[in-house]
Amino acid sequence: MNLEKHIKNCSKGNIKSQSILYENYKDMLFAISLKYCRNREEAQDNLQDTFLEIFKNINKLKNKSSFEGWIKRIAINKAIDKYKKSIKSETIDNHTLKTDEVTVENINNVPLSTILNFIQQLPNQYRLVFNLYELDNYSHKEIAKLLSISPGTSKSNLFRAKKILKNNIDQYQMKK
Repeated sequence: MNLEKHIKNCSKGNIKSQSILYENYKDMLFAISLKYCRNREEAQDNLQDTFLEIFKNINKLKNKSSFEGWIKRIAINKAIDKYKKSIKSETIDNHTLKTDEVTVENINNVPLSTILNFIQQLPNQYRLVFNLYELDNYSHKEIAKLLSISPGTSKSNLFRAKKILKNNIDQYQMKK
């Protein structure tokens, strides 16, 4: 696939090139969306919104070699934007906790789909902080800026997310 050619054609509104880019990147962006959304339906909506944003702004892309990173950021930012719109109805206190490390033993016998399900069940802010920090290597300072919270709140939410995940995984393992 000639990426530069398709990017150029997409900026001109070429539907065939849009379709080619969609087919090549939909699975990767859906996987990212699943990390940040509560369920498959929300992830599918996020994927569609992501591609609408990509095709709307593709002509603004300066460095064609950074296309994949650019579209990943769009997918993450779309999910965060939806979270920010819904935050009015969900409150999570901002008290800082002692953040001793939470670890899970023998996670190898837990299916990946089960772990993903546990992550999706986390309260929105916990899920976003967990994914940004643990899976996408954002710093607490970067997370704080993205989510309009303090770095201390980011650390606290990460600790709480890990604690919930550990409890869920421990309970799952006890049932086995």
